[in-house]
Amino acid sequence: MAKLIPYIKSYIKGDLFIWALVAVLALFSFMPIYSASSNLVYVVGNGSTLGILIKHAFLLATGFVLMLIVHRMPYRYFSGLSLILIPVVVVLLIVTLAQGTVINGANAARWIVIPFIGVGFQTSTFASLVVMVYVARYLAQRKDVKIQFKESVLKLWLPVALVLACILPANFSTTAILFCMILMLCFIGGYPVKYLLGIVGAGVVTLAMFVLVAKAFPGLMPNRVDTWISRVESFTDDESKEGYQVENAKIAIATGGLTGKGPGKSVQKNFLPQSSSDFIFAIIVEEYGLVGACMVLLAYLLLTFRMYVAAKKAGTVFAKLLVIGVGFPILFQAIINMMVATNLGPVTGQTLPMISSGGTSIWMTCLAIGMVLSVTASDHVTEKELEEKGEDPLENLYEEAKEQTV
Repeated sequence: MAKLIPYIKSYIKGDLFIWALVAVLALFSFMPIYSASSNLVYVVGNGSTLGILIKHAFLLATGFVLMLIVHRMPYRYFSGLSLILIPVVVVLLIVTLAQGTVINGANAARWIVIPFIGVGFQTSTFASLVVMVYVARYLAQRKDVKIQFKESVLKLWLPVALVLACILPANFSTTAILFCMILMLCFIGGYPVKYLLGIVGAGVVTLAMFVLVAKAFPGLMPNRVDTWISRVESFTDDESKEGYQVENAKIAIATGGLTGKGPGKSVQKNFLPQSSSDFIFAIIVEEYGLVGACMVLLAYLLLTFRMYVAAKKAGTVFAKLLVIGVGFPILFQAIINMMVATNLGPVTGQTLPMISSGGTSIWMTCLAIGMVLSVTASDHVTEKELEEKGEDPLENLYEEAKEQTV
């Protein structure tokens, strides 16, 4: 063991406590995923429990490889990449919407299936991450100047509005969460509050107009607005489809008690349609009790605390905003997932980070954590160094190659 730690540290950089927390969450996820997957196998008739577990292991393994690669990149590169990727994610979102609204009974306006491996890729999740980095970039570049609203409309709010507009028709909850996270980051980054209030007002008006148009022309976006309204109404209606899921989630939580029924002994997993994803927290409480639920919550809180420490230690404004922009939404998503399972909020479709099944969610969480680790590995970098080295990885590679040839 004494030799193993230095060997591991030679390959990984940054905050080891964050590495440990993420690894613990990932390892713990195998038990509830294996247990909850029996719903898909025996009730829905989809695959096998071993197959689902192997797929989950593959997604986690590729996620950790992604995190390993990203955390070794200088974080200044993420700034330039976000500028390049904004038009890319807009195109991806448009392509996703163009698939239609329903394929084989599922909402196809959220996913693109990756060829060969057959894993669904939720473009809105990737777009959310890119937008948060882009907003952090904009605010960091204006750290020493007074932000003018007219100038920010074109350079900040137009790209943000395009992404939100492309996500909204298929996924209101992700749009609302992303909008709130952007506002939070702008507030922390020093964007004038009076302008933010105007942006909020414009967002509310735009949403109202969208709902009115969707109601007037239901063929444009079949069932989406009705789905949003029904989810809010079902928050207090146990007879609805969402109410049925929440009711079974509450039964699972109530029967879990203090220490739970034990690993794999959940009963409500056979009745919860989304037991391995949206409602996996209910299965965790049923099998591991209040003690297990508190341990999971503690892990997320500790992860958030270490991200707060990373933001405080970061030597540049962009690094601080980057950690807040991509790191804190992980806790926000976890809290929303737990609130839905405990009937403290309407159904949103948000997964439990690093625990729920799902390729895009795992990959994007690992990508975000990789960015945070990149900051923690370079907390000694100053504003002067950041300005001198630049944010374009291709330009820096060219300069390095030129120096070597000379």
